[in-house]
Amino acid sequence: MTIIIADNEDWQATSGRHFTASIAAVRTALQRCAARLSRTTDAGDTEPGSTPADDLETLARSLPRPPVLERICCQFSLTDFERHVLVLCAGMETEADFPQLCALINGGQDHSWPTFSLAFAAFPDVAYWSAATNEAPLRRWRLIQVDNTLPTRGQLRVAERVLHELQGCSLLDAQLARLVSAVPGPPVLPESHAELAGQIAAVWGDQAGSPLQLLQLCGDDPTAVRAVAAAAAARRHLRLHALSTSALPTDPEALEHVIRLWEREAMLAPVTLLLEWEEKADAAHVAAATRFVEELGVPLLIAARERLRAIHKQHLTFDVRRPAPREQFAIWREALGSSYELLEPHVDRVVAQFDLSAQAIAASAAVVATRSPDATPAELARALWDACRSQARPQLSGLARPIDAMAGWEDLVLPEAQQEVLRDITAHVHQRAKVYWSWGLGSKSNRGLGVTALFAGPSGTGKTMAAEVLARELRVDLYRVDISQVASKYIGETEKNLNQIFTAAEAGGAILLFDEADALFAKRGEVKDSNDRYANMEVSYLLQRMEAYPGLAILTTNLKHTVDHAFLRRIRFVVQFPFPDTAQREQIWRRSFPQGTPTEPLRYERLGRLNVAGGNIRNIALNAAFIAAEEGAPVAMRHILRAAQSEYSKLEKTLTDAEVAGWIDGSTEHTRDVRE
Repeated sequence: MTIIIADNEDWQATSGRHFTASIAAVRTALQRCAARLSRTTDAGDTEPGSTPADDLETLARSLPRPPVLERICCQFSLTDFERHVLVLCAGMETEADFPQLCALINGGQDHSWPTFSLAFAAFPDVAYWSAATNEAPLRRWRLIQVDNTLPTRGQLRVAERVLHELQGCSLLDAQLARLVSAVPGPPVLPESHAELAGQIAAVWGDQAGSPLQLLQLCGDDPTAVRAVAAAAAARRHLRLHALSTSALPTDPEALEHVIRLWEREAMLAPVTLLLEWEEKADAAHVAAATRFVEELGVPLLIAARERLRAIHKQHLTFDVRRPAPREQFAIWREALGSSYELLEPHVDRVVAQFDLSAQAIAASAAVVATRSPDATPAELARALWDACRSQARPQLSGLARPIDAMAGWEDLVLPEAQQEVLRDITAHVHQRAKVYWSWGLGSKSNRGLGVTALFAGPSGTGKTMAAEVLARELRVDLYRVDISQVASKYIGETEKNLNQIFTAAEAGGAILLFDEADALFAKRGEVKDSNDRYANMEVSYLLQRMEAYPGLAILTTNLKHTVDHAFLRRIRFVVQFPFPDTAQREQIWRRSFPQGTPTEPLRYERLGRLNVAGGNIRNIALNAAFIAAEEGAPVAMRHILRAAQSEYSKLEKTLTDAEVAGWIDGSTEHTRDVRE
């Protein structure tokens, strides 16, 4: 008789009947074994029943796909004997009479559980010894567990996860649930990401044994990598879970257990795993993650910022890049909705400045949506910019530190020619979108599109302040790169550090200030040994990254003549910061004390004679303010004189009479007495 299955509920019901019939078949074998051992056939409920083999075959043939038990046996390549052992262990959890039958076979109520010895006796026609070993499917895949060091005598238990599956309830293993997290279904992806997800799904191995079980997804935006992975998994009709390398156990035995559990999970259910490789993982977790990747026998995705070179297993690598500008415009249009038309001119500049993911764009648009309906277009534009700046803020701890850009144009004392160049720099950053995209000047190549500048001049002449002014004018973040942390004596480390800096800063287009960069950007000489060759490679790599960097990269040097001319040709702007003359020093002094600072009438024209740079002038002014505050008096010339003497001592210079003549009562002699 043929049974017609109408829908999934009917399949589940019939699959359940198939499992029940399988338990009945095992019960019959136990009853016969118990009767045989007791040499009687009138032992009540130990009387053998009919063998339901025909019923099992009929039920299996009636289903449009194999019942759960048959699928498990097929997936794990279980023999008839191993199948009987698995059903026996499951029956112990569901059937009230199984413990009694086991006690009868084991010879006492104190041993009312199944063992391999019992199974050998109950299923003699199909039994074999190696099924009880660690490498046989039942124990290798943790389908059952043995509560004893001697497998033939130890109590056998079915794994809870397997029991649930046999009962038609597909739940993630409890031990794995503590390590992994479910990744939500994929959102609407940008066109390039959707295409990439299709490519990944197309080459993805179906199951164990596929030559391409390992795929590596590289990108600096973990959210985008997850979204692409989820989309690829969905195309393979798989549920995606994520596992962090730091969650893996470092103990070898515990790690092997996790590997087997996940292999079992991948064969029981339509799931796959995304291993998220942490850059700052310690050596023990890196070793554990490497072993996990190498030994896992089911398909796996790896998410990493950069390509992992230590993985020897055959794999393919896909780069998950941020959406292209044209895609970002489309995402902004959808995210802003009715506000897009009003903010469209500002979106152009936002896209040119910030390289945001789809998720970051959605979050920024949500911030704009919270603004008051009465907000002006200017207020909405400012909210949009600030939200994007916050979303794109880079993480550069250890290699660079943020600088709070407080200085404005009014604080900068420079000749007009230098100020004009600085304003040209802001124009180049402001108008990137129009010139490169609308006017098409960036359509041929990305090379040379970065805005780069070299600030050269003695220490204290305003190079760092000028960078602050630009950051404040452009409303972007400013980071000072720690050259001592970037430059490394180890081959390849300097390039790695530079790559980390530029990659982290690209999304926000931050200003990167390589301050006092002489050590890294010094003139390249003739290649005399391997050290010279690698030093030149570092400079070449730096130039390549600077030319493609979407933000502004500023290099400062005290010694312009040490910079290679080949290097200078590839810098768009060079600003020479001269040592300030007397008139400029006077201007700096006039701007040194804010309006709220109490001062006596100061002789600025005489302060301008002090032959120091602007940075030293600010140090003297600050020190004088502290001296006056401690004295409880307004800042006076005598306080500045004491502060100047301290600054000159630090510089190992002599404070001359010509510099301080007339500072106090117009008397050089009196001034000398005060200094002494």
